[in-house]
Amino acid sequence: MRLIIPDNYESLLGLKQTETALKLMKEHFEIGLSSEMRLRRVTAPLFVLAASGLNDNLRGIEEPIGFKIKDMRNMDAEVVQSLAKWKRMMLRDYDIETGNGIYTDMNALRPDEELDNLHSIYVDQWDWERAISREDRTIDYLKTVARQIYATIRRTEYYLFTLYPQLRPVLPQEMTFIHAEELYEMYPDLSAREREDKITEKYGAVFLMGIGADLPDGKPHDRRAPDYDDWTTETEKGFKGLNGDIIIWNSVLECACELTSMGIRVDHEELVRQLEITGDQERLELLFHRRLMDGELPSAIGGGIGQSRTAMVYLKKAHIGEVQSAIWPGEMVDHCRKCGIRLI
Repeated sequence: MRLIIPDNYESLLGLKQTETALKLMKEHFEIGLSSEMRLRRVTAPLFVLAASGLNDNLRGIEEPIGFKIKDMRNMDAEVVQSLAKWKRMMLRDYDIETGNGIYTDMNALRPDEELDNLHSIYVDQWDWERAISREDRTIDYLKTVARQIYATIRRTEYYLFTLYPQLRPVLPQEMTFIHAEELYEMYPDLSAREREDKITEKYGAVFLMGIGADLPDGKPHDRRAPDYDDWTTETEKGFKGLNGDIIIWNSVLECACELTSMGIRVDHEELVRQLEITGDQERLELLFHRRLMDGELPSAIGGGIGQSRTAMVYLKKAHIGEVQSAIWPGEMVDHCRKCGIRLI
């Protein structure tokens, strides 16, 4: 059990205040995200058919929760882990124009997560997707969208401060951009997690790009599924990858905290290349992959913004269980209670 207990921790908001602040935060953030990014809200599925290939495979090692649907000839369904591929199909099915997009209030289950201060089996995200032109498939466009997301994050932080003055803003005005390979060259002897700690403590907020491709040591900074983010296209600096994570320094836990993962999506060429790298070519027979290969789906950029993770930062909480109702090991619950951390 991994658990960080801050010294002399005391929640700045009581339980009732926390619930009210969560509601206000989510309402304000959704409005800001929608207007900043030109996104239309749509209804999200809780589960999808396993044979559709729509479920997110994440790093490729997580096992989704599956069940059979009796009234559909016992077809296999899966609780979603995220909606990266489903959203891109919806851009086409909703006939979303280039430059506009959709977002959802996504709820997922990831039973293979290692539970700690920042990770829960229950995942709540604002999943979003925007239709773009092929000319927008560049690192500069990726950075522009990342700045829009970060601007929304900062505006909501200030909004909560106007309601609860004890929640003083801490996020820097500007976000620092760095590629995973550059970060590796800065700290070659550290693990990926330790490198994130170093760079976010230094700058407060970073957009770490190029996640999924191998670094000089032959390992990726972190793994990405091969069929949504483009992590193999080479940029003008010779680095690979058109994706990234917004990571901030969590001053309560004194560690790096990823708030959102996003990226320009694969086209048919990158899809084939990345499936070959991971040895998953059989996915080309699935519904999503067939539609992409047939040219039915638009070029796109998209990502997911962790609601509970972001709420932790805004409300200065020490554990994600203080802002969401989930299940935790008994020893974790007991230890947190003794240290003044009240899990919902």
